[in-house]
Amino acid sequence: MIASRKSARVQSPRVVIPAGLERATQWSWRLLLIAAAITLGLFVVAQLSFLIIPLFIAVLLAALVAPVSVGLRKLRFPRWLATLTTIIVFLAAVGGLFYLVINEVIRGWESLQARTILAYDDFVQYLLDSPLQVTEAQLNEWVTALATEFNIDSSWVLSGALSVTSSVGSWLVGAGIAIFALIFFIHDGARIWEYVVSWFPKLARPAILGASRSGWNTLIEFVKVQILVAFVDALGIGLGAFFLGLPLVVPIAVAVFLGAFVPIVGGTVAAALAILVALVYEGPVTALIMLIIVLAVQQLEGQILQPLIMGPALRIHPLAVVLSIAAGGYLAGIAGVLFAVPVVAFTNVVIRYLAAGDWRGDPDALPTNENLVVR
Repeated sequence: MIASRKSARVQSPRVVIPAGLERATQWSWRLLLIAAAITLGLFVVAQLSFLIIPLFIAVLLAALVAPVSVGLRKLRFPRWLATLTTIIVFLAAVGGLFYLVINEVIRGWESLQARTILAYDDFVQYLLDSPLQVTEAQLNEWVTALATEFNIDSSWVLSGALSVTSSVGSWLVGAGIAIFALIFFIHDGARIWEYVVSWFPKLARPAILGASRSGWNTLIEFVKVQILVAFVDALGIGLGAFFLGLPLVVPIAVAVFLGAFVPIVGGTVAAALAILVALVYEGPVTALIMLIIVLAVQQLEGQILQPLIMGPALRIHPLAVVLSIAAGGYLAGIAGVLFAVPVVAFTNVVIRYLAAGDWRGDPDALPTNENLVVR
């Protein structure tokens, strides 16, 4: 009986797995491991977003001030003096732009306040005289109902104030981290990165150094293009406000320029400022024209300038620019929109560099004592 079972077991037909299925299985578990690693990485980034986002902002700011650092190094400035001068110039430029906006708004605040009250009174009078036969009692009821609907009372105001205070505190902490990291990225970026690369196997270090520096050059190009896009936004909306005869043209243009660096929120707030000024000073028709100008400029920037200029500059297809912005916004909101294109561009350059083996004979693939920013 035992012998017959052994012979039956030996003579049973062997199961043959098709070659295609075997390859698909091998690829599947590898892809699953890659997906799991990416998911884990995204989870860690989400948990440490309070630290990761300021560091990413510091990297982009370091790319922004790279020309200043390069020029000072070429003039034989000591490293500490070049770093200090670069930071001072950067903070002075940003602070000057904010001062220009705030100062112009303060100077025209009384006129803006008076025109806002007048525009509101005209709107109320228009509703009272309109064929809708709206009465003042009905308007008061609507305002009361709106306040009740949104629970606008003292507790709402207090909770809102606490929320704003908490947000401002978080922003200040993030800004502090970003500026602190920016100083060290400018002053000692190369040695910091080379220390990180020293954790990798020795044979892999030249490829990592060369790829990272190639990606760094791409980030510099990204910042240059972003400045151009912001300038076009400010010029288009500023000229529109000027030809419509609006006041506060310079603050509007500067606000649009600064807001262009903060995706979605910054541009929307700056554009709303221009439309509000048009509505208060010139009426709904001019505000509608200003809205059309804003939409036209934003469509030009979003659909033409960013894909067609940023794509070739970063060596990625225009469709990849649009899709990366959409995916970044879906996954991480405003931060995702801000970092989507530079991350995709950096990753694309690094992969192409490594795949082509360009680190062989590349001087950028060798360790250096120079600052990474000046390369």
